[in-house]
This record gives sequence, C-alpha cells and structure tokens, in this order.
Amino acid sequence: MNRESLNPERATPMTCAQLLIRLLRDAYGVETVFGIPGVHTIELYRELAGGEASGLRHVTPRHEQGAGFMADGYARATGKPGVCFIITGPGMTNIATAMAQALADSVPMLVISSVNRRDTLGRGQGRLHELPSQQQLLAGVSRFSHTLLDPDGLPEALARAFAVFEGARPGPVHIEIPIDLFDAPVTPPRRVARPALAKATPDPGALAEAAAWLEDASRPLVLLGGGCVDAPEAARSLVESLDAPAVTTINAKGLLGRDHPLDLGANASLPAVRELAHDADVVLAIGTELGETDYDVVFDDGFVLGGRLIRIDVDAQQLARNQAADLALVADAGSALEALAARLAGPRRARGGAERARAVREALGLERDPAFAPYAPLFETLREALPEAILVGDSCATTYAANHLVAQPAPRRFFNASTGYGTLGYGLPAALGASLARPDLPVVALVGDGGVMFTLPELACAVEERLPVVILLWHNQGYEEIRRFMDDAGVTRLGVDIQAPDFPAVAGGFGCPAARVADPGELAEALAARPADGPLLIEVDAAAWAEAVAHA
Repeated sequence: MNRESLNPERATPMTCAQLLIRLLRDAYGVETVFGIPGVHTIELYRELAGGEASGLRHVTPRHEQGAGFMADGYARATGKPGVCFIITGPGMTNIATAMAQALADSVPMLVISSVNRRDTLGRGQGRLHELPSQQQLLAGVSRFSHTLLDPDGLPEALARAFAVFEGARPGPVHIEIPIDLFDAPVTPPRRVARPALAKATPDPGALAEAAAWLEDASRPLVLLGGGCVDAPEAARSLVESLDAPAVTTINAKGLLGRDHPLDLGANASLPAVRELAHDADVVLAIGTELGETDYDVVFDDGFVLGGRLIRIDVDAQQLARNQAADLALVADAGSALEALAARLAGPRRARGGAERARAVREALGLERDPAFAPYAPLFETLREALPEAILVGDSCATTYAANHLVAQPAPRRFFNASTGYGTLGYGLPAALGASLARPDLPVVALVGDGGVMFTLPELACAVEERLPVVILLWHNQGYEEIRRFMDDAGVTRLGVDIQAPDFPAVAGGFGCPAARVADPGELAEALAARPADGPLLIEVDAAAWAEAVAHA
C-alpha cells in the first residue's frame, strides 16, 4: 500500500462508488468489508461485485448490528479499522449499538452508509428509510458523522476518517453518501494526499519531570490501558526498569506477556489491588480512561490513589476525567511508553516490585475464591488445548470470570463487551470478525445462553465463511447476573428466567456441529475434535459443570 498517493491508470471520470472502492482498497489498504445490501446501495454493490473491486472481500452478516460487531472484532484483533457498508435508515439504527460499543472502547470503525437523495434531505416526505436527520442520530455514537454532498469531497472525507484512526483517540466514523451520488461521475485525483501521521509525543520537560518522579518513587505502580497495546516491548521495559507492579485494563491484557511476575492483570476492583494502589507513592496511568468498568466494577467508588498521579493520554479531555492528575501529558500512549522506557533504562533500582506483586496475587487467591473457582478449570482446559487462542467475550458469566483469571501471551488476544457500553450480543459476531482478521490463530467466543440470542443468526455467517471459531456457550438458564442483582436488592425476579432453545439443534439447522459438555474432560475432548474449516458450538451445562468441579 502506498501511503503517499494514489495514481490512477487513467484520469477519465469514474463513478463516486468506483472511487470509494478504489480509495479504500488501494490508498488505505482495506481488504474486508461487512455489509448487507439494500435497494439504496445497489450502485455501490455494482462496484463491489467485480472489476476494480475484485480484491475486496465482502462478508454478509445476518443483521447490521452483527456487521458492526464483526468490524469491531476485526479492528481489535489487528489494530486496523473495520469497515461496514450499511443501508439508509433501519440499517443505521441497527448498527448504532455496535458503534456505541466501539466508541466506548476507542475501536476504529468506518461506517459508510447511504442516505436519501440530496434534494429530499430534511424534508420529511416519507421517503423509503427516511429519518429526520440520519447524520445527527449517528453523530452521537461516532467521532464524527459527515454527509457527502459533493463527490469531489470523498477523498478528503476519507482522509479525515483515517486521520482519526491513526493520529487521535480512535472510534467509529460515519460517512453517509446520498443515493444520487453513488453513480455520479467524478474525476479521480492524480494524487490523493494521505498524511503519514507522526504520533503525538510528550512534551520533553513534562516527560523529564515524570521520569524524575518515577525514579524517586519507592513504591511505584503502573496502570496500563488499551491505548498501550501496540507497544508491548516498551511496556515491559518500563515496568521492569521501575521494578513496579502493573495493573492492566481488560483491553490491555497480554501487554506484558503471559505470567509476567509484575503483572496483576485486570483486578483493580479487588481489595488487595486497591490497597496496593492506595499505598503507592507514584502512580503512572497511561492509555487508560480510569473508567468504572475497569477500576470499579463493584460500583462503590473504592479505587482511591494515595500518591501522586501521572496521567498520559492522547485525548486531552480524558486527562480531566475520573481521577485528578498531579502531572498530565498529552501524547500517544505507545510513543510515551517508548520515551519513558528509554529515559529509565540502565541500572535498575530494586523496589521489591515482584515481591509486592506476588503478595497481592496470594492475597487475591482467585482460584480459591468461590466466585471464580468453578471457572478456573474451564480456562485451564482452554489454555492447554488452544494456548494461542484469541478469546472474545460477550457480557456473560465466563467473560466476567475471564477478566480476572485469564492471562494471554500477547495483546489483542482478549477483548469483550463487558466494559464501557456493556452491550449483549457482541461475543459471537466479534469473534467471527477476529477470525477473519487473524486466520492464523484459533478464536474462542465466550457467550451465555441469554446474550447469544441477540445475534445467534450470525452462526449462518460463520458456516458460510467457514470460520473455525469455537463458540463456548455457558448455559445457566437465563440472565444470571441480573438475577443476582435482583436477589441482592430484594426485588422479585422478573424477566430473567427465560426460555432457551435446544442450542445444538439450532446450530445443526445452520450446518454447525455442536456438543454438550458437563466437565473439563468432556470439554477437552470436544476441543480436540473441533473442525478445521468451520465453527463448533460447545454448550456447557453450568449447573452440571459446577457440580463436577466441586467434587473433582
């Protein structure tokens, strides 16, 4: 891919749809798009179907929400934006939930949609798929939403989108194209400027001050967020130079590698880690919004820092939210990690970091905790069978446990919808997106019997695309987490004990093999027999599993 320019073979006019496809493929290196065609996007699909677009893979989900979640999983697994082609009106309201999840977790996603003809916009004439203002609706779940009114403005609109993905806090970008523009003629520019954006680096004076604070610290602590995932070597070098325990967010799992002695995982909400955070004399928080679902999942405002706080984030506004910083630096997290690691390299001052981290892990005792113990054999079995797997979670019991229990060998191998927006239905389609992005790695979807019903038809897409995803379905007879909250609040259960289908029979109807398991041995056997060229659904009977583990 040429970052600097696009040099068409000819300067003769092409349609706006042709230019869009060519720019995405040749100027921005897009290989896969997720979308469902409709009457408003016929001319766009004319270009996707052949000719100039022959190198662009189109994946058809069964719902636009699934398209958004697939694009999200694709982006998280690779760091490249997931791209969706979506129909006017209901297609956009369907994908809005997926865009909101991506916005909350800073996931790059490009949503290209149709919209009604330019001469009808905002007139309320009852046109097919008409919204009062589709652009205003989507602006609330995107970094920006743009209506293309002139086909010659397409290169600039795409350049703005990719500037957000590559140089700012990423998230979804929406570009809507009126249906009368898809086949409108446009002369392709001989040169398409695509700036090679240099990452924002920290102010040298502030960086020196931060390094001095950290060098002088006796009990430093490092908080690593999802903004750091592309700098694992620098993250390891920094925490090792500081001899400092590190807490990762869920989206930063694997940043230090598996079983690093300084890694405390995503356990900031648990008492032993909170005590460590309160006792630290200097805390470095980098690439993390210090948000509730990473640091206060018990919702008691109990994550309190007792020492000086250094915050580094690419988004200046974020530095003013959640926790007040004593020193705040606006910079790309990866660039800042590399700069700090370089400053702090050299002879290491022993601060007892590994010993402090070991004491915290022993105090946590996660595998002995009744809340997590039933799940430990499940993740041990997965790790033995598929040690390199990407784990993609819905909001479900196994995902909540994995957030605390699972360690991964590298970043971008663990993500889910339990943070930020916290939607249901994410796990299955996002796992399909991850599998499309990383066919070299096994992918496991952690889903529950309640949440999977939101997007279960995406099994058809998994079969159609022959994606070897393991769908590990934890069947606990409804919405277990909400049942527990109702019970704790003294609220009579309502709407949580829901009817479930025969999941293996449903999977079979889609052409997906399935197995039912009740203990770790049966799970190991099912994983060993998984197909190489298609999905496998494994239903775990939660009650039988708990009984088997308790008596093992």
